[in-house]
Amino acid sequence: MAALAHDDLLRRAKDLAPPTLHHVDGREEPGGGSTFPVVSPRDGQVLAEVADARQAEVDLAVAAARRAFDSGPWPRLAPADRGRILLRVADLLEAHRTELALTISLEMGKPISDAYGIELRAAISTFRWYGQLADKLTDESPHTAPDALALVTREPAGVVGAVVPWNFPLTLASWKVAPALAAGCTVVLKPSENSPLSALLLGRIATEAGLPPGVLNVVTGDGPVAGRAIGLHPDVDVLAFTGSTAVGRHFLRYAADSNLKRVWLELGGKSPNIVLPDAPDLEKAAATAAWGIFFNQGEMCTAPSRLLVHSSVAERVTEAIVARAGELRVGDPLDPATEMGALVGEAHLERVLGHIGTGLDEGARLRTGGGRTLAGTGGSFLRPTVFDRVDPGTRLAREEIFGPVLSVLAFDDLDEAVRLANATEYGLAAGLWTSDLSTAHRVSRALRAGTVWVNCYEEGDLTVPFGGMKQSGNGRDKSVHAIEKYTELKTTWIQL
Repeated sequence: MAALAHDDLLRRAKDLAPPTLHHVDGREEPGGGSTFPVVSPRDGQVLAEVADARQAEVDLAVAAARRAFDSGPWPRLAPADRGRILLRVADLLEAHRTELALTISLEMGKPISDAYGIELRAAISTFRWYGQLADKLTDESPHTAPDALALVTREPAGVVGAVVPWNFPLTLASWKVAPALAAGCTVVLKPSENSPLSALLLGRIATEAGLPPGVLNVVTGDGPVAGRAIGLHPDVDVLAFTGSTAVGRHFLRYAADSNLKRVWLELGGKSPNIVLPDAPDLEKAAATAAWGIFFNQGEMCTAPSRLLVHSSVAERVTEAIVARAGELRVGDPLDPATEMGALVGEAHLERVLGHIGTGLDEGARLRTGGGRTLAGTGGSFLRPTVFDRVDPGTRLAREEIFGPVLSVLAFDDLDEAVRLANATEYGLAAGLWTSDLSTAHRVSRALRAGTVWVNCYEEGDLTVPFGGMKQSGNGRDKSVHAIEKYTELKTTWIQL
């Protein structure tokens, strides 16, 4: 992709013909015939009319997954054989990498360089990692009295409903689908209605890779209908969701109102990024803070949207971030030189602008940005935005904005920093910049967050788990711990 020019990518984008029908039981399924438009945030144009799932289409997909689990070969394959198919999925994702990156850029506005170099790298790595892990999982045989044998085994949990958002449509789908498949489960995947095309491509690729019919099904539709139908379905055994805290609450209710299915939630965040005056490199801390909030247009649950910086260096760090915001190249997502693309759509852009207006009303100082840009393109573009003098009790400091909007809060001592960091209903991630090893350990332990990055941000690989505390959710994606969500523990006690 790196060798392709903007014009080449525009030409390829015009030739794209992604699937638009549900992927059920290994084939394309039109369902009842109703559709909805997928609108590109780069120019406001309709990309495709995609099949719109109602209850009947969800029932069809779940029935296919149920058959594939109850009587199909997938749960009964040797783990090494499942692993080989997942590795083949990874290989085919690599082969279709440019097509998938273009699709993601078009449907949700991500810069093509990030879609190709970050999103696709993550998705490919995820299928490859779990493909390699599949035959390396072990069961237990606890020591018992000599007259008995105890076995503790992990068995696939059954049919998994996976509902994923639009901000990382293929990465987050892979984080759910790959470990579920490695464990021997079957899956019904529902992508966001804003980004269904890449998920439908994933379904097609998985079948081409050799997944038996019904093992991975993809249904497209909106949350209140298709998502609700999956959440309430009595034949779905596990629900894995990434998205807003409000919708996560709905899935817990659906589970209570149906079959008490296990629900695993990765939800919102208002992540603190603490910069102490003894940070090993203040320039790097500022550059990383700017990258973290503006990457992916700020549409990240882990975005370091609250910069907590010591008052002695607050202005120096803030000025550096403001300068970087002014340099950032906002533009066409299909231009390889673009650093920040379009927000996912007009409705979301208006929501983010509403938060900016609230911040101004609350008395925060706007240092840069605050309004839309490139309006003549028809796209949903926002200027990178920085506020300082933010009161910690205001909505700007407490509510998830999910856009390129940074709130800077100053503090005077470490205890105050920790109090501010934890003064949120969320607990997904946090950052800390310090040269003192004891401070790094003490503060990391004190922060109520599922991931704490020290002298970095958004780093890590598939060996480490990802997930949150408090109202940021439960359970973990990535690593061997993700397998726990998709398996049931069984004890077998044999009297000798």
